Amino acid sequence: MTDDDNVVTIAEMSPRDGLQNEKQPVDAETKITLVDRLSRCGLRYIEAGSFVSPKWVPQMADSEKVFAGIHRFSGTTYAALTPNLKGWEHAYQASADEVAVFASASESFSQRNLNCDVFTSLKRFASVVQAAKAANKKVRAYISCALDCPFEGPIAPETVGRLTAALLAMGCYQVSLGDTIGTGTPGRVRTLLRALQSVSKSHQLALHMHDTYGQAIANIYVGLEEGIRTLDASVGGLGGCPYAKGATGNVATEDVVYLLEREGLKHGIDLDMLIQTGDWISKQLGKPYNARAGKALQSRRNNLCVP
Repeated sequence: MTDDDNVVTIAEMSPRDGLQNEKQPVDAETKITLVDRLSRCGLRYIEAGSFVSPKWVPQMADSEKVFAGIHRFSGTTYAALTPNLKGWEHAYQASADEVAVFASASESFSQRNLNCDVFTSLKRFASVVQAAKAANKKVRAYISCALDCPFEGPIAPETVGRLTAALLAMGCYQVSLGDTIGTGTPGRVRTLLRALQSVSKSHQLALHMHDTYGQAIANIYVGLEEGIRTLDASVGGLGGCPYAKGATGNVATEDVVYLLEREGLKHGIDLDMLIQTGDWISKQLGKPYNARAGKALQSRRNNLCVP
């Protein structure tokens, strides 16, 4: 194993994917504080907001204010989700370091999430990639429903492979594979990753695992075994999919960092500060703190305290 093989990057999703489905408004100051706290934890990739229609995602309507208010740490990428050229223009004006586009491996999910078929979504993304390249900005891509769709059921790895190849050929530097409804299992994740070896290299792929059925860490471990070194996660396990009833959200960043530490992989993140941040934002949202490793470490340390 080389030094590069021993380093894992976590793409922090909580300010965007973690907050976008909150029913109660989350003010910009709370979002700014969250991003700043995550930066201080040592996270070097933070998706700080998205530039989508406020009609569809009202929680992200203040992303310009968030990008204007955060303290930008040297060496940290502050990214934005952009569904189309208009979104790209707003992200560029907000000085996002890079942008991300999002496709679906399922036609049904694409229609519900993007209001268009997969082919049309790719045409829109091509315009974003072209504009970003002209501005020397990188573009990352997500594939939703890379394993299962809530409407169509299991998705064939070949379908994901064709979409991955198209996004990479378009100019996206990395494709994050999303287990959007959290139904994936380790064997199926391994099958998918091996099927993609013919169209991509391991550094061009990331995993975006939701933990609805408690499989996210096991799926991530398989990804690590298969050479994946970029993992999406959300502090406190915030987030989820509106089409997956009972979904528990993204895999918790704390749980991923704990796994990496115990497996001897480098990540550059202060786990104690991360736990404090996850606990803090959960309280701001009026939610229980759901990071399993975070709660366990909090409990252990509290029990060791001497009054």
